[in-house]
Amino acid sequence: MHTSTALVITSIAGSEHPVLNDYAVKCRQQGIPFYVMGDRISPDNFQLDGCEFYSLQRQRETGFRLVNELPERHYGRKNIGYLLAIQNGARIIIETDDDNYAREDFWHSRQRTIQAHRLDAAGWVNVYAHFTNANIWPRGFALEHLQDHVRPLQEFPIGEIDAPIQQGLADENPDVDAIYRLTLPLPLSFDRTASVALGKGTWCPFNSQNTTWFEDAFPLLYLPSHCSFRMTDIWRSFVAQRIAWENNWHIWFHPATVYQERNMHNLMRDFADEISGYLNNKKIADTLAGLPLQPGKVHLGDNLLRCYEALVGLGLVGEKELALVEAWNADLTELGNR
Repeated sequence: MHTSTALVITSIAGSEHPVLNDYAVKCRQQGIPFYVMGDRISPDNFQLDGCEFYSLQRQRETGFRLVNELPERHYGRKNIGYLLAIQNGARIIIETDDDNYAREDFWHSRQRTIQAHRLDAAGWVNVYAHFTNANIWPRGFALEHLQDHVRPLQEFPIGEIDAPIQQGLADENPDVDAIYRLTLPLPLSFDRTASVALGKGTWCPFNSQNTTWFEDAFPLLYLPSHCSFRMTDIWRSFVAQRIAWENNWHIWFHPATVYQERNMHNLMRDFADEISGYLNNKKIADTLAGLPLQPGKVHLGDNLLRCYEALVGLGLVGEKELALVEAWNADLTELGNR
């Protein structure tokens, strides 16, 4: 793995946590900086060799403009980890969660240019259907399109694609919504052969559980705070996909390199938190698709702000989000990433 790779997780677990320990050992062996962002209820005595832990106080001491705007007790604290990785020279950022165990191939080198089936102008595509014959869909998928015909991958051309955003799947307990968890069986593991790249005019949500970001796409890492917790990474993915279209980037989905032993969840609470997505994911995608955006890295921050202005306009993201996006853009400018 490239020496300028960094790993970012947010967690409220203690330093004895087995997943955090596993990542710390592997990162130490490979010389990969490993950042864990804590929150209000994180333990005071967190100390783990091979891991840079940032309590709320240590996050405040970074001096980032964003840090004072972010709410506590929220997954969006992960944004500080991204900024720290960028500040310390990362050119590839990998993110995951503290309930995902890495397999050996998780630690293999990442390549931005990939050979994959290119799914361009394909509308809504249930990517999971290309990795298994089971009836399963990713969290955030527009329910209106669950019954759509799934075209075989063989109907799509294989070609070289530029993929600065890459989504790995997760086996055993994959990222699915509460409707799936309440009605259909798990565990499930995916096939390990498909290579699927979504281009302009194609939608499928991706998450923050096994995701690789290359430097050009760093501005699109931003996780919103003033929306449902269960939608923060999903709606980020829609924004990132829309902006990627302007740059001829594809979002690459590849076989699982982690398996999840899911933390305890209240499924009915998850269901309630996902209702805004069930009702609006398609509307969000349609709205974003209609926005006039500009190509080029220099416009990524402006495009990001325009997308979140649209989500605020839909009443799905709170107006306070815009100050966070502006602070994020300002921090990236100071770090030389815009």
